[in-house]
Amino acid sequence: MPAYSFAKRLKGLLGRQSLRRGQSMLLRPANSIHTFFMRFHIDVLFVDKNNMVIKAINDLSPFRATGIYLKSAFVIELPAGTIQETMTKEGDYLQIQ
Repeated sequence: MPAYSFAKRLKGLLGRQSLRRGQSMLLRPANSIHTFFMRFHIDVLFVDKNNMVIKAINDLSPFRATGIYLKSAFVIELPAGTIQETMTKEGDYLQIQ
């Protein structure tokens, strides 16, 4: 699910009950996120303009905020556990389809 407009990025995953395995939300542009008022944990990837993961956050709880990653071009929000399952780490390059 892409979120490229300000309104879509602001809403993000709010109001959803969960993010199912295989689903994600791509927020562009984005260099920080929050999980205020969310109902579930997520994994988060901060990715630069070359599609390199610059920060990977496992199991971000509701009502939290991340740091600001100035080199981040976009953020991918994933179901909790996805980063561990896929062994994604900082420095990996992603292929975005």
